[in-house]
Amino acid sequence: MKLVAEAANGKEAVDAFRIHRPDVTLMDLQMPGVGGLEGLHAIRHEFPNARVIVLTTYGGDMQVLRALQGGARGYLLKGNVHEEHLTCIRAVHAGQKRIPPDVAAELAIHSMDDPLTEREIEVLNLIAAGNANKQIADILSIGEATVKARVTNILSKLGANDRTHAVTIGLKRGIIALNISQK
Repeated sequence: MKLVAEAANGKEAVDAFRIHRPDVTLMDLQMPGVGGLEGLHAIRHEFPNARVIVLTTYGGDMQVLRALQGGARGYLLKGNVHEEHLTCIRAVHAGQKRIPPDVAAELAIHSMDDPLTEREIEVLNLIAAGNANKQIADILSIGEATVKARVTNILSKLGANDRTHAVTIGLKRGIIALNISQK
């Protein structure tokens, strides 16, 4: 194996891919500017046969699902053993798909869950940002009763006890993410 290029963000990754055309690309999801998921989509759009492995610290089922739907052929958690990384790279190079058993189990656990709608995810993001129902209603230009109904649906779908628990579940599963640029 030979390292042919490195990139600090998704845009650099796409540019480096165009130049080097690697056999296998390792792509982090959390990068400044253009993130890994956007980089993955751009590479796969331009190079449909690109073999990309997502390498990240995030094992949430929605994060994994988005990466796989975006064309990732493998998904590795950074904390896993080095040997597992090599096995995954070789498998993806050989045309296989590879997901660690613990990540696959998390996908299976939630595979039959009723997913949040785009609007419910938007409401959950606004809850995570510290907004009360009235503020969410104003931001989204909807009635406060509609916000309350969406919050009730979110709690039910996620099996959450309250708004804070819903945000925690949303972060853990990769349904929402903290905005790194606000830190």
